[in-house]
Amino acid sequence: MSDIIETPLDIEVHPPKLYAEYTSTILRAPSKPMILLKKSLTERTAPLFQDFNLGALDHDLTKNSIKNGEPLGERIVVHGTVRNEKGEPIPNTILEIWQANAAGRYVHKVDQHDAPLDPNFLGTGRCMTDAQGNYKFYTIKPGAYPWGNHHNAWRPNHIHFSLFGNQIVSRLVTQMYFPGDPLLEYDPIYKAVKAKGRELLISKFDLDITEPNFALGYRFDIVLRGNQATPFENR
Repeated sequence: MSDIIETPLDIEVHPPKLYAEYTSTILRAPSKPMILLKKSLTERTAPLFQDFNLGALDHDLTKNSIKNGEPLGERIVVHGTVRNEKGEPIPNTILEIWQANAAGRYVHKVDQHDAPLDPNFLGTGRCMTDAQGNYKFYTIKPGAYPWGNHHNAWRPNHIHFSLFGNQIVSRLVTQMYFPGDPLLEYDPIYKAVKAKGRELLISKFDLDITEPNFALGYRFDIVLRGNQATPFENR
């Protein structure tokens, strides 16, 4: 592992804990100043995944939950590189993703959106970065869905990401968006991220990774910690 350095987060990138337009933050944001704890060895280390056994199709959401046919929707490839705050690739770390299906519906009992479930699409996957910090998923482009934050509120197409890196404190939960989505300018979760950081959450169309006659490609690079860090999800 590379040496651990302590570069502060860029506050002009990451979302505040309280963003009034994102109404659930009003209830969950701290009402008192946070107490910063001294980092111990626990925070400066993380699980080691080199020997973690992944299923052969864990990274392929178009195949990992098929029951009676192919999942519906536009197939896509999502790839990128995970780096630390010094720009070095982070190998052998687990990425997990979850998302709605092409109709904008999650496989979850809380999701009662009036849209069809897809029996051949679960919407979850995981993979491990290679020696150069690269990752790749196959999936279906998720649909938009209503979410009740305000009148006629719709979430843009997005994929949730969770990953650790080489320290517990570098764990990142974030969302990847798609270029040109007209809903972005109306979405308070996306808009809660400072203007300087929003582009870091938008994937880029990648013709080089696009697979002919099969799937469009998108690149989404991730930086953990430091002043170049990918914006983390507002908790």
